[in-house]
Amino acid sequence: MAIRLLEIIFFFYFASHIPITLFIDLQALLPGHVYPQSLKDLVRWYAEEFRDPMMLDPPHWFKSFIFCEALFQTPFFPVAAYAFLKGGCKWIRTPAIVYSTHVATTLIPILAHILFYQFPMKPHPGPQTPQERWLLVSIYAPYLLVPVLLLLTMLLSPTYSPTSKSGDQPSKAKKKN
Repeated sequence: MAIRLLEIIFFFYFASHIPITLFIDLQALLPGHVYPQSLKDLVRWYAEEFRDPMMLDPPHWFKSFIFCEALFQTPFFPVAAYAFLKGGCKWIRTPAIVYSTHVATTLIPILAHILFYQFPMKPHPGPQTPQERWLLVSIYAPYLLVPVLLLLTMLLSPTYSPTSKSGDQPSKAKKKN
């Protein structure tokens, strides 16, 4: 029961990531004419409301993370969404471990940047107060917490264990018998 709940959480995480990446995150990389004004306005509203200048004027290191998201993660999102909607797909274990460790390691510098960087007030003001910084951290934190939860699930859950279920013989032993 608990593993199925986690799979549903992972399904929604990956399924929701598809439009977020395509319509929001990739605006930092692609030319402005690719997106309708309403989506550009949404990103501007978000960046101003939550003081996230990285979305309007991303540093090069941040763009490199978005590039990795576009190139490596986005093709994985529908595959992972399918696997977790179906449930119990052992084949997703290794790709999920690779994905989760990659994403977790990119989120650490992003969160550190939010917490410790002295953001300028212009041209796009970043968080200045501890409250503003923690609000922005709370927006990015699920993109660290869910991958860490995914990693732990893949490593520790018997459902995704690479070994046979208890009581079953390994495949080599079955061939000998």
